[in-house]
Amino acid sequence: MNELVTRVAENIGIDPATAEKAVGMILGFLQREAADGPVAQMIEAIPGASELIAQYNGEGTGGGGLLGGLMSAIGGGGVMALGQQLMSQGLGMGEITGLAKETIAFAKEKAGDDIVDEVVASVPGLSQFV
Repeated sequence: MNELVTRVAENIGIDPATAEKAVGMILGFLQREAADGPVAQMIEAIPGASELIAQYNGEGTGGGGLLGGLMSAIGGGGVMALGQQLMSQGLGMGEITGLAKETIAFAKEKAGDDIVDEVVASVPGLSQFV
């Protein structure tokens, strides 16, 4: 997992601790939201992904204050809720988009294009960010 975190930190220009947390949050989101079969294959193919998800999966979920509660109530969770969680970590939209692209590119290197494309296609709205 260090390889992905280092790559994200260097290419996006964020500190490694933030990169690690953000990658864990993204992978946890995918594990919850994407089609079970393909996402399980993808996570298994990324060294250290399961540990990172276990560490950061609950971060920023379940609540998110008034805005998070309203978004959940009107069905606006999903990708938008993940974006809010990442912004609460101090990341801007450009950094979040870069982070998503780097994470997906790395996943494709490890798990293959077909599996990762299935994961992305199974999450409404995700394809516009990656």
